Amino acid sequence: MLTLDIGAWSVASGAVLVALAVDRWLGEPPVRLHPVVWIGHYLGWAGRRVAPVPALPGAAGPDRWDVKHFGLGALAWWVGLAMVWLVSWGLQQTAAAWPSLLAALALGLLLKPLLAWRMLRGEVQAVEMALGESIAAGRARLAWLVSRDVTTLSESAVRESAIESLAENLNDSVVAPLFWFAVAGLPGAALYRFANTADAMWGYRGERGGRVWEWAGKWAARADDVLSWLPARLTAVLLALAAGGLNLVTLAREARHTPSPNSGWPMAAMAVALGVRLGKPDVYTLNEAGRAPEAADTPRACALAGRTVMLLVAVALGGLGVSWGWGLHG
Repeated sequence: MLTLDIGAWSVASGAVLVALAVDRWLGEPPVRLHPVVWIGHYLGWAGRRVAPVPALPGAAGPDRWDVKHFGLGALAWWVGLAMVWLVSWGLQQTAAAWPSLLAALALGLLLKPLLAWRMLRGEVQAVEMALGESIAAGRARLAWLVSRDVTTLSESAVRESAIESLAENLNDSVVAPLFWFAVAGLPGAALYRFANTADAMWGYRGERGGRVWEWAGKWAARADDVLSWLPARLTAVLLALAAGGLNLVTLAREARHTPSPNSGWPMAAMAVALGVRLGKPDVYTLNEAGRAPEAADTPRACALAGRTVMLLVAVALGGLGVSWGWGLHG
């Protein structure tokens, strides 16, 4: 029969609240102890072995299927994923054997490095503060946050990029990890962070960092697309609710302007909610009828994202009640 497991729900819910509290008051753990940094070390090591250098004879371009490097990239991705899953599953099983209060505390401390709301908000605010000094300072600070070339961006374009990054990473760094934690516990959140980090490091077309990623990084890019599909749309809906409601038909239309199947959703929601135009030159424009973002729009965007996180907590606790609290017991 279907029964309610209050203990499992309370542990999982407590873990989410602990993780968000630690994020708010303490921020990120030291680099040497950060699991996402460890994931990055593995991906950097593996990437040098699966992606060819541009001068390698026979290296395939974007117009020719490269089975070898696609296969190597997929294999390295799965090996890394297996390690992350096993470690996180073992840690969760260990914590689950403790009394409920200690289990929630331990699980929350383990979950915290897999989400990063305080750091994201701080980086976006730092870009606006740097813009107040000079356009050069704003560009330099933005370069910490995005991978695009910032050297020729105008003040408005720097601000656009920062607000876009806030919206996109609200999904990648907060909503999606908690979504997958609700679905599959600590291993689910860790799996997502691995996949998202792999996409950030490998998911490029053409050359980056002296390697050709067109095929070696294709599996990582597609896997992240799949795992981010639902959370990205959830992020957009939460942003719309936090803004007091948006037309979902308009939101869907604007989201399709970006080449990414996912990132356009939270970015479009942010653009429409703020009434501003966001975009990447020669690639896409969101809410084209909107005005150029101004200095006051950055704190507005951060406040809107903060309200979205509060809504997310309520949704996450409800989702945990379904996925952790209810179960079939004979």
